[in-house]
Amino acid sequence: MEKMKYAVAVSGGIDSVVLLDLMAHKGHQCVVLHFDHGMRGESRADARFVEALARRYGFLFEGKREELLGANEAIARQHRYAFLLAAAERHGAQLVTAHHLDDVVETIALNIARGTRWRGLAVLGDRRIMRPLTHWTKQQLTTYAVRRHLEWVEDETNATDVYTRNRLRRKLMNLPDDVKQQLYDLWQEQLELAEAITDESVQLLTEPLNRYFFISIDMAEAVELLAEYIRNTFATSLLTSQLERAVLALKTGKPGTVWQIGEGLEMKLSLKTAIIKKIDLGRKDFSDYGGKDAEQEWQE
Repeated sequence: MEKMKYAVAVSGGIDSVVLLDLMAHKGHQCVVLHFDHGMRGESRADARFVEALARRYGFLFEGKREELLGANEAIARQHRYAFLLAAAERHGAQLVTAHHLDDVVETIALNIARGTRWRGLAVLGDRRIMRPLTHWTKQQLTTYAVRRHLEWVEDETNATDVYTRNRLRRKLMNLPDDVKQQLYDLWQEQLELAEAITDESVQLLTEPLNRYFFISIDMAEAVELLAEYIRNTFATSLLTSQLERAVLALKTGKPGTVWQIGEGLEMKLSLKTAIIKKIDLGRKDFSDYGGKDAEQEWQE
């Protein structure tokens, strides 16, 4: 039987260095992946460090650099994961990342602050990605790294208050471990719920969306189903306010109107159905067109 291969995402920071060391000492066959955003002066040196680290363990290395200076966190993340997932697929490997318990807690807090509803608790749930360190705290990872005499690089941007996550991280730094464990348990429950909803949504929702179906269910259920449909189809998430507006349009909007519902998504209504598609974000903003204009706007 062929041995499982893992594609390990390594930034060079302490978390991913610990992950790689653990994978190596468990005897796993790995390829090391590194994405350079081109956003920091030290990023080329980080890439060289990770490549040398991969060679030290006897692993294949693949890296990519893009010039994303000035891009926000969301754009940088999209580019990074596009590379990581594509590279893992090319190598026939399971993508593995170094997210730990503190990352889970931070992401939950960040999503709730952004108004992402209960699904803000079901973070880091992409089934294509393995995250074996989510039960480790940051302190445990640091202790392991020191005991193993590991070397890593420090990202200076983690110390700046420019990024919301950094400010939030400092506020959560002294959160007791038992509280983190409670959040971990809640996170696991929400992931299971999210997976169940995903499986049900796939069966309930087909394109074009049936407006009569959405009219027949209550607002909360409709919002949840539409959120899942958008996540599955477009790999993006909308805020609660955006989803509620879209559902209201589904239930009451006039046939022939076109709605821009957020994240570059556009929804066109007919009498019985609705079609959602991705549009060019460079186009003009609009909320509601009617009749012939809507038809013209929808043309490819």
